[in-house]
Amino acid sequence: VQLQASGGGLVKAGGSLGLSCAASGRTFSNYAMSWFRQAPGKEREFVAAVSWGGGSTTYADSVKGRFTISRDNAKNTVYLRMNSLKPEDTAVYYCAATRLYSANPQVDYWGKGTQVTVSS
Repeated sequence: VQLQASGGGLVKAGGSLGLSCAASGRTFSNYAMSWFRQAPGKEREFVAAVSWGGGSTTYADSVKGRFTISRDNAKNTVYLRMNSLKPEDTAVYYCAATRLYSANPQVDYWGKGTQVTVSS
C-alpha cells in the first residue's frame, strides 16, 4: 500500500485543520487505518485509528474529543479532522495501514508525514 498524506500547515492555537491520506496499490478496505505523530525530540506516538469499514474508532487520550478520524473506502482515503488545536499538537503526522484494528497497532505500511505546526 502506498500512502500519501496531505493537508498539514500552520494554524493558531484554537484553530482547526484537516489531514487527508490517499492510498493506492492494494485493497484499501482490507486495512484498518491509523494516524500517528512525532514531535521534535520525541518518539512517534499513536493518535487515532479507524476500523476497516469505518464503523469503529479509537483515540489517544490527548486528542479525544478534539480529533476525528474517518475514512471513505470509495475514495481510498482516510481523514483526520483536528479541532481546538494546541501548541503541543505540533508534530509531523503520519498515516498508516494496519491489518489489525486497535489502539497503537502494529503498522504494516507507513505514509510520508505532513507537518502540522500550531502557534500560541
